Amino acid sequence: MAEDIKSLIEKINQEGIAAAEKKAKEIEDKARQEAGRLLDSAKRQAEDMINNAKEQIVKMREKEKASLSQAGRDLLLTLKQEVNAMLQKVISMGVRETLTPENIFKILNSAIKGSCVKESSDIVISLSKEDAGALEGGFLAKLKAETKKQIRLLPSESVGAGFVISFDAGKSQFDFSEKALAEYIGTYLKPKLKELLEA
Repeated sequence: MAEDIKSLIEKINQEGIAAAEKKAKEIEDKARQEAGRLLDSAKRQAEDMINNAKEQIVKMREKEKASLSQAGRDLLLTLKQEVNAMLQKVISMGVRETLTPENIFKILNSAIKGSCVKESSDIVISLSKEDAGALEGGFLAKLKAETKKQIRLLPSESVGAGFVISFDAGKSQFDFSEKALAEYIGTYLKPKLKELLEA
């Protein structure tokens, strides 16, 4: 009987060990499957994160390129405006320096002599107060004598340098003021400047 008990105990031990080994194998298999699933999930998440990061980098680069391109265009527009403004100032200064009372007298003399206006027509010349004062001081008498025309000088606040002349007592006029001449010269020079800036 002792042997039967011993044999029974051994059998129970073997069955318990086999059951425990089976349970342990099941737990191990389950753990491996779960670990595999977790590893696959982690890999997918890592790949998604890498892909998202790559997409963000591409978008950021495109945005930076667009920003740089816009900044370049803005800089060029500002530069063109500055250069045009500077050109206009240089032209205005050049015109102002050229339109001295002596040069105005020469231009008026040529313009009035070359005009086909009747002697009885009033010629009206509008110019700055300073230039009107300078011309009245001797140039006007000389101009009237040389051209044999009726000439009237009108000081004008709107004319900085140069003059506006009318051969029909103010009904129509020709503008040779600093502003008009600077605009005319600028209109001629700006396309050439544009070509230079674009090149």
